[in-house]
Amino acid sequence: MDITIVAASVVSFATSLLLIPKLIKFLKSVGMVGIDVQKPNKPEVAEMGGPAVISGFLAGMFLFIWLNVFAFSGNLLSPANLAGIFAGMSTILLIMVIGMFDDMTRLQKKSEGVKGFERYKRVGWKQWQKPLLTLPAAIPLMAIMAGNSTMSIPLLGVVDLGILYPLLIVPAGVVGASNAVNMLAGFNGLEAGMGFVTLVFMGIFGYINGELAAASIAFVMAAAVLAFLRYNWYPARILPGDSFVYAMGAAMAVIAIIGNMEKFALYIFTPWIIELALKLRSGLAAENYGVLRKGGILKPKYDKPYSLTHVVMMSGDFKEWQVSAILICVQVVVCAASLLLVSGFVLRY
Repeated sequence: MDITIVAASVVSFATSLLLIPKLIKFLKSVGMVGIDVQKPNKPEVAEMGGPAVISGFLAGMFLFIWLNVFAFSGNLLSPANLAGIFAGMSTILLIMVIGMFDDMTRLQKKSEGVKGFERYKRVGWKQWQKPLLTLPAAIPLMAIMAGNSTMSIPLLGVVDLGILYPLLIVPAGVVGASNAVNMLAGFNGLEAGMGFVTLVFMGIFGYINGELAAASIAFVMAAAVLAFLRYNWYPARILPGDSFVYAMGAAMAVIAIIGNMEKFALYIFTPWIIELALKLRSGLAAENYGVLRKGGILKPKYDKPYSLTHVVMMSGDFKEWQVSAILICVQVVVCAASLLLVSGFVLRY
């Protein structure tokens, strides 16, 4: 492993780990809290993890850039790589700010319902508005014509999309990834755990294929997410909020684009693609949450599965942390299989 990536990742982890407790205290003091609905006493928990995580990520990335551009005479990063890194950092930072506005404008409300089946609704952006409002975050990548317009597409072979790549594929990737990650959520540690696994495997794929810029973003972001997971794991002391989830999803899109790993990204996003298909069966109205039963066991409130969380809850008697752990393990298997599969395609093409 490149020593500059290791050093940057350590700084990212340490910075986020230091800032998160301070952010928790601040968020509680200003009333930025959410209801952890799958706990018996419905506790109020600090919500909006994005600022601390992205601060750690930026600290790590600035160290990585300094080490490669100034500390080593060889200048290991080309101007194109530097442009991609700065554009990617801008996209991630911009979408984090967009997510913060959503977090800050949402209020917690408890709807009417039968005892034990209460629903907690958020007041904020509507579902159809979120893709439109996250679209501007793709502009930095579009402006530098990031990525390679020539893609290897299954069944079609190698296709050069030309100008359509920066105009359509790049914004679709940023918006799609950031919003997709937000669909499979609602359980302590679930988003951060699956995101950490995904980022690590994207970093491995980028590194073994010589995409140093993409690998650096992946590993440095993974380190910041791991620090967040320390406080987000059951029982959570902080909830991610859109500021965290959007930024993590956007980071995945950035890595895929500047690392020319769109095919690999598509495969490792299989759980989120399945999640979208399940959600569409309910008209995107179903919630991931379960109904808390004796012994902390969660069961879905629906007769049919409308989320991967429902599939897990229907398959056995699991507590909240176990549902998260199972889905994280599933993502490990998906990512490992995708790495082997796409590595075969790389050799083939």
